[in-house]
Amino acid sequence: MAVQDISFPREYNAAVDLLDSNVEAGRGDKVAFIDPHNEITYAGLQARANQVANLWGRLGIAREARIAQIMVDSVDFPAVYFGSIKAGVIPVLLNTLLSADYYNFIFKDSRCQAVVVSAALLPVVEQALDGVATVRHIIVVDGEGHGHEDFHTLIRGEKDTFDAVDTCSDEVAFWLYSSGTTGMPKGVRHVHTSAKFTALTMGRELIEIREDDVSFSAAKLFFAYGLGNGISVPMSVGSTTVLFDGPPTPDTVFQTMKAHQPTLFYGVPTLYAAMLASPACTPENGSARLRRCVSAGEALPRDVGERWQEKFGVEILDGVGSTELLHIFLANRPGNARYGKSGLPITGYDMKLVDEAGEPVEKGEIGELAVNGLSAAEGYWNQREKTRATFRGEWTFTGDKYFIDEEGFYNYCGRSDDMFKVGGIWVSPFEVESALVSHDKVVEAAVVPHEDDEKLMKPKAFVVLAAGVANDDALFEDLKRHVQKQVGKWKYPRWIEPVGELPKTSTGKIQRFKLRG
Repeated sequence: MAVQDISFPREYNAAVDLLDSNVEAGRGDKVAFIDPHNEITYAGLQARANQVANLWGRLGIAREARIAQIMVDSVDFPAVYFGSIKAGVIPVLLNTLLSADYYNFIFKDSRCQAVVVSAALLPVVEQALDGVATVRHIIVVDGEGHGHEDFHTLIRGEKDTFDAVDTCSDEVAFWLYSSGTTGMPKGVRHVHTSAKFTALTMGRELIEIREDDVSFSAAKLFFAYGLGNGISVPMSVGSTTVLFDGPPTPDTVFQTMKAHQPTLFYGVPTLYAAMLASPACTPENGSARLRRCVSAGEALPRDVGERWQEKFGVEILDGVGSTELLHIFLANRPGNARYGKSGLPITGYDMKLVDEAGEPVEKGEIGELAVNGLSAAEGYWNQREKTRATFRGEWTFTGDKYFIDEEGFYNYCGRSDDMFKVGGIWVSPFEVESALVSHDKVVEAAVVPHEDDEKLMKPKAFVVLAAGVANDDALFEDLKRHVQKQVGKWKYPRWIEPVGELPKTSTGKIQRFKLRG
């Protein structure tokens, strides 16, 4: 299936396709979402989404206006999301872990007219309103509103039927804000067809999603990866999603898996590593029904994948996605997971590796990954220069460096701005980090370039050690020898510094630039 083989009608609304179609197919009484406090059927979700759509009309929030959605994962999240899309109003899905300064920037940047916020997050949102002129409504979900409007009270009087507006397939449906590794986030605008395209590609080929599946994603719904895992892919076949509204710690994830027995689990490398290090990490505390595990967000270290498969008997399918392309476009396949490699292109996406001049590189050479797929965003909001640099014709330039090996597998080398040379040879921070975390006394690692006394660049490592491990010179010498043996003598870190935690974005990506100095 090539890119051109997937097409959509000109008149298309994502809420009609992903939500209404399930009710029309007879799944109205089937449970669509389960959170720690409630569950909702497809018919119930349709009714609630319709009430949201009618609410926007009553409040004078018109088609193409933006509303900010700052909500923990709950059954109300998809109701606000689809109700907005159905009305042609654009939900801007925001990370629930941002500071007031970031929210203030995004409110002003997006010019949102309403904020739908979970009660627990209201205090930081109130701090973020200084100087924001466009927000007319603060609507609070599941808790004390402290003088603001209550979501369930507002929608209670609205009709539970609504005729979706005649949106165009190329019309913007929702925004995400890229986490980035530096600077303020960028508004990423996705059209109505993007979500279904990810379900038809990643969902069908990698997950082989079925109606009887139960999905559980530790990655939250505000995150592009979590949105596909929890909403787009499962709803494309009318299956069920389990949601958790708190931080995804090893204990909470194991508790949720044991209680709901999902068939599909989606995590990130840091979480998989933490779960493996947890005393609760036993097959009895997982799901006996588990048939697929997926990882994305950062490259999965080989050692983590191998230990997980040995413990639970299920492969972790490591995949690569981005906010700009909405979900996974490059991945390992069921029955053919190659730990330490990023896998093969998902059918429906074309790829190429290019040099600094934009010319294709030879097999085995390192180049920047460019991707062609219909889930690509329309562009960044009010960021013309960055839009032109990232979205070039049909191609989305990812900023990630890869090489293709003899088997055709893509091998991750790092971000373009993270790569550096030692003795004239490229060094991938990820390769050295993977070698470090394969040592039983290291939980996490980050590698950056650092000048030696002769002003030459050499690798420097920051490591989070396992509980109870002493950080002495003997350990560090052992780690250096371990890396030399794993990935090559010139790549070993000349300096190793223990830290309590590594700096990361709110979506879990290591911010290596903060460690350079």
